[in-house]
Amino acid sequence: MKVLWALSCAHLINDILQALLPAIYPLLKATYQLNYTQIGLITLTYQITGSLLQPLVGFYTDRNHKPYSLVVGMGATLTGLTMLSQATSFHLLCLGAATVGIGSSIFHPEASRVARMASGGRHGFAQSLFQVGGNLGTSLGPLLAAAIIIPRGQGHILWFTGLAFVGMLLLFRVGDWYRRNLDRLKPRARTAGDAAPARLPRNKVVLALVVLIVLIFSKYFYLISLTNYYTFYLIDKFQLSVQASQIGLFIFLFAVAAGTIIGGPVGDRIGRKRVIWISILGVAPFSLLLPHVGLVGTMVLTVFIGLILASAFSAILVYATELVPGNVGLMAGLFFGLAFGAAGIGSALLGHLADHTSIRHVFEVSAYFPLIGLLTAFLPEVETRLMSATS
Repeated sequence: MKVLWALSCAHLINDILQALLPAIYPLLKATYQLNYTQIGLITLTYQITGSLLQPLVGFYTDRNHKPYSLVVGMGATLTGLTMLSQATSFHLLCLGAATVGIGSSIFHPEASRVARMASGGRHGFAQSLFQVGGNLGTSLGPLLAAAIIIPRGQGHILWFTGLAFVGMLLLFRVGDWYRRNLDRLKPRARTAGDAAPARLPRNKVVLALVVLIVLIFSKYFYLISLTNYYTFYLIDKFQLSVQASQIGLFIFLFAVAAGTIIGGPVGDRIGRKRVIWISILGVAPFSLLLPHVGLVGTMVLTVFIGLILASAFSAILVYATELVPGNVGLMAGLFFGLAFGAAGIGSALLGHLADHTSIRHVFEVSAYFPLIGLLTAFLPEVETRLMSATS
């Protein structure tokens, strides 16, 4: 539990720092006269480095364990923040964003592996505890940005490099534990339960992975519309100030953090597939209603959306590692990478749409993305096979 809490705290720090970038978009837009397409391209640059490298990092570290790579990842994030604080043009902002993305691409696959090592078999719980730190950090990032960076200016991003240094120290201690416990990564003798996922025909495994990838895209296309453009939506529709809109974003992201811890333990009890059903498709009634309500209704609906949607990623990731056992780093890197990539592509496309229509139209279109959750019907029952194999 000490290791899991340490990883969750490190994830908290990492995602506070990662969340600063979208939180300061209104400031950057006004300072550099950026349009929505350029905002989307900054996000795309950040998400591409964060997405393309993650599967490669995971694949490499599955075979070459690097206990202190987590420290390197946090160091890259620190460097990226320094670059963002001193950037003077759109292209330098993209370069700083790319460096922050590299830090995330190193952090997530290895941290997921260590969480599984320390899980004691409660994989869903461990992944949720790890994830809740990140989601809480994502919710706090905009709040801290509103309090520190927005009133004082871009240069005050440097204040957060101290937090990155604290994260490096914490991850160094985690790296020490990782190094001492490398024997936990050695393959165990197979039991019937361990072998069950491999009994799925290859074509079914491939189909399941394709469905999971599509579900990740549907989740993050919708999530990015809220994460990146929610502040602009609140400012445009309800004439809120920048700081007030950041509080609205905090409320949504805090709901995401609160919902995350539920998905893993529930998935351990009722199965990942059921959690995936509920967490993606269950958002649809709320997302479809969101563009048609007032300010109070908007705040209330985003809380429900955050709570329900949050559990999807932990369930998808654990489900994927059970489909392809023995490749935790690769699966973590692949799905964290896909999450970043989907968010980047979605941000660029939705930003382009906003420039050619309106920010309100973006929310009307993105409301339909959760309906793609119907594809969950094509996922095989992995947990049923595991239970029948052990009986």
